[in-house]
Amino acid sequence: MTDNYSLNANPIVAFLQKPSAEFTKADIIRYMVENDIRMVNFMYPGGDGRLKTLNFVVNDMAYLDTILTLGERVDGSSLFSFIQAGSSDLYVLPRFRTAFVDPFAELPTLTMLCSFFDKDGQPLQSSPEYTLHKAAKAFRETTGMEFQAMGELEYYVISDDEGYYPAEDQRGYHESAPYAKGGDFRTQCMKYIAQAGGQIKYGHSEVGNFTLDGRNYEQNEIEFLPVPVEQAADQLMIAKWVIRNLGYQLGYDITFAPKITTGKAGSGLHIHMRMVKDGRNQMLDGGVLSESARRMIAGMMDLAPAITAFGNKNPMSYFRLVPHQEAPTNVCWGDRNRSVLVRVPLGWAADANMCAKANPQDTSLTTHPSPLTSEKQTVEMRSPDGSADLYQLLAGLCVACRHGFEMEDALEVAEKTYVNVNIHAAENADRLDTLAQLPDSCVASADCLDRQRKVFEEHGVFSPAMIDGIIAQLRAFDDASLRKNIENFHEEIQKLVNKYFHCG
Repeated sequence: MTDNYSLNANPIVAFLQKPSAEFTKADIIRYMVENDIRMVNFMYPGGDGRLKTLNFVVNDMAYLDTILTLGERVDGSSLFSFIQAGSSDLYVLPRFRTAFVDPFAELPTLTMLCSFFDKDGQPLQSSPEYTLHKAAKAFRETTGMEFQAMGELEYYVISDDEGYYPAEDQRGYHESAPYAKGGDFRTQCMKYIAQAGGQIKYGHSEVGNFTLDGRNYEQNEIEFLPVPVEQAADQLMIAKWVIRNLGYQLGYDITFAPKITTGKAGSGLHIHMRMVKDGRNQMLDGGVLSESARRMIAGMMDLAPAITAFGNKNPMSYFRLVPHQEAPTNVCWGDRNRSVLVRVPLGWAADANMCAKANPQDTSLTTHPSPLTSEKQTVEMRSPDGSADLYQLLAGLCVACRHGFEMEDALEVAEKTYVNVNIHAAENADRLDTLAQLPDSCVASADCLDRQRKVFEEHGVFSPAMIDGIIAQLRAFDDASLRKNIENFHEEIQKLVNKYFHCG
């Protein structure tokens, strides 16, 4: 038994002694039979960005084989606005690599995420997961590299305020118990997410921490490890589902909303990205950011306004994207700089053995750091939030990064949009004026996507029907002047908060 599999949190991986990417139909059947599992759930994302569920009770082997091989029919018009009722039947087929044991089911249940297929048995061109698949394929074919991503999933846990060990308002970053109350809940979420296949980096309490009307609001974050981009979307979908379900079981309210009250930290969904070739990270070259990394950043700089159409899906998103907070408003990038749109985080590039210095008593430590330190380097997009359609967002970022390799002036764009200062400081006002702005409303975001849609439709990635649907959805909010009109009216803002509290 190898350590890779014996220590894997997913019991199916540990049982089968193989990675989930290699799961077959025979593996699924074997696991169910030998572990006495008689229920199967199919789950798939709808147009609202949430997972839907179809339950099966398995009566015999023939029926199990049938549903795993042929899937089932669903009503596409009830799931997606771009599908008409007159021709709405779709098939859903399970992706075996996503299999996990449902931690919440009363009866032992095996759950899998599904892909959509049309009446001709072809992948549905406008489905969320197939759009991301096409984006990843186009990136790989254009650059010769694999696009990997990971998310920083921020959320609020809301519970009754017991009055003990109150946390300091807006000072919850990495706080420990008893001042932070949600640690046990967060670690239980992490356990279930890992059992479902999520590759977690760590979890911690975040900045937002306050009480309101006798309720305690505590912000938390679970951050993932870089994985192939399609897997990254799947694990974020499952993670949100797990956090909400466990919160419901324990009597907590959970929200991923970008803003839940004025004057307090909103929740983002920062996305880290890297490019891998032959198993090696291509983000650094000689300890500095590589030309390929700067090209992918340039692509994001060029398409950033339109990316909000995938990552900032309701009017409250644009109450988070305001100046002088840790959410970006300007199209720029920088090193270790939290006022920029794309951040190059600290990446273990220093030629120092920090472990040996922290542990001088351990004489077994080598004099040089691991050669794998460069594998940790990523770049981080900071504008998205929990209202995002995860598959659209990651597909959009994948397109933007590929676009950087297709831009003749990519390196020039990267140079012009680089900043190494706090862009909102008064002394940098002239520099600020040279930078493009992110949209300030859903309507403005839709307009940006409409202007730049051609790039997203290239290589057949985003279907015209999907782009049309996103634009129509955003324009329907009719919020072009909403932020300006109500930004000083707390009660009106709170009405919007309540309306979009359970977005995404």
